[in-house]
Order: sequence, then C-alpha cells, then structure tokens
Amino acid sequence: MRAWIVETPGPVDGGPLRRAEKDEPEPGRGQVRVRVACCGVCRTDLHLAEGDLPPRRAGVVPGHEVVGRVDATGPGATRFAVGDRVGVPWLGGTDGTCRYCRHGAENLCVAPVFTGWDVDGGYADACVVNEGFAYALPDALDDEHAAPLLCAGIIGYRALLCADVPAGGSLGIYGFGGSAHIIAQVALRQGLRVHVLTRGAGNRELAAELGVDSVGDAADVPPEPLDGAILFAPAGGLVPVALRALARGGTLAVAGIWLSDIPALQYEEELFQERKLRSVTANTRADGADFLALAARFGVRTTTHAYPMSAARDALADLAHGRFSGAAVLHN
Repeated sequence: MRAWIVETPGPVDGGPLRRAEKDEPEPGRGQVRVRVACCGVCRTDLHLAEGDLPPRRAGVVPGHEVVGRVDATGPGATRFAVGDRVGVPWLGGTDGTCRYCRHGAENLCVAPVFTGWDVDGGYADACVVNEGFAYALPDALDDEHAAPLLCAGIIGYRALLCADVPAGGSLGIYGFGGSAHIIAQVALRQGLRVHVLTRGAGNRELAAELGVDSVGDAADVPPEPLDGAILFAPAGGLVPVALRALARGGTLAVAGIWLSDIPALQYEEELFQERKLRSVTANTRADGADFLALAARFGVRTTTHAYPMSAARDALADLAHGRFSGAAVLHN
C-alpha cells in the first residue's frame, strides 16, 4: 500500500515526509483494519515531522484524525463489522492497569499508545486500530468534516473542560486554528462569551464569522477579565500574556503537546489571586464520545481544506506557514 513516512525529521520545507510502499497491515487480536477515506492534518503531525516530537520508531506513518471503513477484523474483534464507518483518534491504547487507568484518568496512562507516533497512522491507504479506541461516527458528520474532530475537536473539548469556565462566563482563546475554531462553536452553544486573540487576518475573519464576542491580536487585552482561557498556539511567550488577562481564580489551559519556552513569570502580576496554569494531556475515551455527541447535536461545522493524499507534504507545509484557516484534510 502507499503511505507517507517520517524518514528524517527536519524543517518542513526540507521534505521530512517520504512516500513509500509498505505491506498492508493485518489486524491483530482485538484490532480492525480501516480503509482510509480521509485523514486530518494536525499540528502534532508537524511537530513529529520537524522533530519537536522525536519519532518513537523509524519510518512511522503520521496521522491520527482518520475516517474510514472497516475492511478486516482480527481475532476476538466483535465491536465493529466489515463496512462500518469509524474514526481513529490520537489515543490508540493504554495499559488499563496503571494507577491512572484504574482511577478513570487513562489520558495519564504511564504506557500509552498514540496513533501516528507509536503506531502507524492515517497518511496511508489503510491502518489498524485497537477496536476499543476507535469511535463510531454519527451519521450527521460527513467524512471530511468529521476528520478534524478526532483530535483537534476532542483535545480542544478536554481543554475547554480544563479551563473550568463557569456557566455564562468568559472564555479567552489564544490561537485560532483547527482546534480553536471547533471549540469556539461549542463554547458559544454552551452560553459562554468567547474572546479570540490570535495573529493572522484569516484566523480573525473566521472567528468573527463564527460569531464570537470579540476578536483581537494575540497580545491585546480582552474587553473583560477572562474566567478561563485556552492556549492553542504553541507559543510559550503567550503564557504570561494570557495569565494577566485572567480574572481572579481563572484557569489557563495549555492545549498543545509541544510549547516553546515560557518566559519567567511574575508571581504578583500573573499567578497571584489564585490564577491557575495547567496543561492538557491527551484525552479519555469518554471525552471523545461526549464531544462527538455534542458536535452532532450542536451542528458543529469544521472549516476544512481538502488535499489529495499525494499532497501531504504541501498540506503540512501550508499548515506550518499559516496558509489556511481551519483544518486541512487529506483524501484517498
């Protein structure tokens, strides 16, 4: 089968992805094989290709926002049948026995498996997944628009939970790419006031089109103190900016898997009065199921830009250089 692999991590314009021929994967016990219809392009794929996230094995196939249909099942796999449409997300497995898994915090598992990092992902004709970690997709979500929900949406939803904004409160969103434009819609439907602070005219235009309460530059002061905020941009320099924008007791949730260095914080200006800074690590399967149900009920629409699978290099480079708003999706 055809697949893209991360051969030698490096700057995206140097072409760290290489097209390769690989043997078609066979599903093992409890696994299903998914014939890939499309796969979203996530910023984590970019971090992997450029080496911010060192590949965990040579020649790994990126991609963890996979939509497709089951075309083979392994021994003991009974949850899905051949022909079922499923989504393959970032979280591909946990040990199920560590203290975190036992206490309902499988996102903190000490031995997790991540799609497109530990195991081959969806920049390919097919991939395999542990059936317990795949999602049945609501019929209301078509393939292309469902793909970004499987990481950008799910992780963004967990970040929204972590930001802990009270009912009717104010949410700040720093950075406005694939994840942020999804979660802004959820927050608005939940009755929150949403203030977007981001660079790039295209991103600001998209935020305004979605009906957020205010739009400004990433360094601007929002029009009201924020009860909670989410940092989607991988820019550590925005951490003190966002902390200063918080109301007393507010929480800043950092949603990325990678972040540039955070400058020294001034305690009295940025953390005093019980302001909180926390990270967001992966998600639980319950987060994903809850979010996908909400996305279907709220009519969340992703802004997508379609690329053929053969143009994965271009899609990743366009993401790196901010050439589109929303999310890129690769199609087979």
